[in-house]
Amino acid sequence: MLKTFSCPKCGAPVNYDEDVVGANLTARCSYCNSQLSVPDEMRGRPAHVISHLNIDLRNTGAKATKWIALIVLIPVLGVVIGIIALGGFLSPLLRGGGTNTSDKKPVVVIPNFPWPTGPVAKDKPKEGPQPLLSFGSEGIGPGMFKDARSIAVDGAGKIYVAEYLGGRVQVFDPDGKFLTQWTVDPKMPLRGMAADRKGIVYVVQRGKITRYEGESGKPVGELNYPGGTGFDDLTSAADGGFVAAWYSNRDDIVRFNSSGEVTRTIRAAISSTSGDSELNTRVAIDGLGNIYALGTFNNGVFKFAPDGKFLNRFGDAGNESGQFRAAFAIAVDGKGRVYVSDIKGIQIFDGNGRYLKVFKPEGLAFDMEINDNNEMFIAARNKVHKYSLELLNSE
Repeated sequence: MLKTFSCPKCGAPVNYDEDVVGANLTARCSYCNSQLSVPDEMRGRPAHVISHLNIDLRNTGAKATKWIALIVLIPVLGVVIGIIALGGFLSPLLRGGGTNTSDKKPVVVIPNFPWPTGPVAKDKPKEGPQPLLSFGSEGIGPGMFKDARSIAVDGAGKIYVAEYLGGRVQVFDPDGKFLTQWTVDPKMPLRGMAADRKGIVYVVQRGKITRYEGESGKPVGELNYPGGTGFDDLTSAADGGFVAAWYSNRDDIVRFNSSGEVTRTIRAAISSTSGDSELNTRVAIDGLGNIYALGTFNNGVFKFAPDGKFLNRFGDAGNESGQFRAAFAIAVDGKGRVYVSDIKGIQIFDGNGRYLKVFKPEGLAFDMEINDNNEMFIAARNKVHKYSLELLNSE
């Protein structure tokens, strides 16, 4: 049976079922939402607002209380999450990451992505031919270089690397391990260097060619030339002799035998052919005795037969394939291929001057040396690299 009593807080009528009235029966006002106790007429207790509700989770009312708490908690969590999300959206704007309508450079906000938890990706492999051996670094200590521009290899595989200034020559074993060092004239630039099979090193300084013991650096004499000083570069030949570039009012190429005697002189080798003077000539020689002269002022390679007869010229100034721009050095391998280095890389030609390809070593190749195993050694200022020419030309 439904009965009604007045809410003691707002005065609104509150209905309850008299048949189920118990000692702890409560009701709720539908107007002010107050929790009320139903009047106990048997004990004369009037209806009143419940200010504190004791909940016993062990009774059957606990389940209802849990649902009430969950209903109240969900909106609160939603508000908190909304505030956090709104704060994350506004943060870049507050830091200046939004649209910038002023004249200032826009500030780029980098997202704070989480660090990867899986394996870290490795660096992308370098493209192009890779050196078989590399050694050296920037410095003045053993095995370090400041400005290495000359390189030579003797018959035992020892590697000699010379600085352009300061006169330091360092010696390494075939694996690039530092062995020793010695010093030539520290006051003059070292313009060229070569080594014979017996371990004698030939150094070009002050226009002279001086011989040194490779292991100790002890001087063992000079190469005599009737024309006097003026040498600028030299390279070793397969017969134990040498080819040198000489300049004194004209550009000559001088051929020496293994005893250091002059066997041939090509007078005005480049200028008489090109019509233009040549002040800086680099030289190379192949296994048949053909001589290649790189004229860096003429931007061309001039080929001569063993008897000194001019054969042909290839190369020119420019940026196209087969052209040169600031050429540095020249070398010839066991197959007769010609290598010319400049700031574009190392261009490869066949023996007749036909362009084949170009490859870019690590650093600029200021000097190149090719051994009997068809391996190229490069002096690249503060590094030395060794490449397999068979692998390089097969790619």
